[in-house]
Amino acid sequence: MTQHAADDVVIDARDLVKTYDTGTVQVQALRGVNLQVRRGEMVAIMGPSGCGKTTLLNCLSGLDEFDSGTVLIAGHDIAHMPDDRKTEFRAREMGFVFQTYNLLPVLSAVENVELPLIVSGTKPKEAREKALQALDRVNLRAWANQRPGQLSGGQRQRVTIARALVNHPSIVWADEPTGALDSKTANEIMDLIVELNATEQQTCVIVTHDPKVAARCHRTIHMADGVIVREYSREAMRALVAAGGGAE
Repeated sequence: MTQHAADDVVIDARDLVKTYDTGTVQVQALRGVNLQVRRGEMVAIMGPSGCGKTTLLNCLSGLDEFDSGTVLIAGHDIAHMPDDRKTEFRAREMGFVFQTYNLLPVLSAVENVELPLIVSGTKPKEAREKALQALDRVNLRAWANQRPGQLSGGQRQRVTIARALVNHPSIVWADEPTGALDSKTANEIMDLIVELNATEQQTCVIVTHDPKVAARCHRTIHMADGVIVREYSREAMRALVAAGGGAE
């Protein structure tokens, strides 16, 4: 890799190993994973259930600890950060989009969106203004005062995306962001993610089972049994989808 390319790497995982101990058996979820993601790149992670996709995302983002290896996020080794520093770093530099939305049901849409700003120390008035602007970007400002239970699945996912982007993070992590949505709404959500990636230049890492979602990304890595076994360009994924297949 050239020095210029190395400088452009925002996610750098080397020899990543993660083992879960169930009490009766040890399961090696990651077995020496190496992955680099460039700034502004959209990368999909595919593979069968249990292959380590979500474990990899959680270890890369600092949500989960790993046994050995190294993860650098924009040059920062977050695995060795104190917990309060890690929380602040994630709130400032990362956004998260989950299949189950992870919205607090007692809070309104705008209150959910402003949470990362409050965590990172933004003053309440400024946090509210930025949260409303983020809802504007996902065409949901009119629903700012609605609670999650009053919104459709697609609207709730838009709130989640607004929350993920409100701090203008360097990286957005998405775990099955379209998994709970019908095909039309899923396509609309991916249109939004692709558009925001293009305009905001955020790096996106998306775990998905859907080849059509992966085909919208710049490249797709395919996992099996805790390792990366192959990689597809966007053109290759689009060809697979057009032929009626996919990486699963």
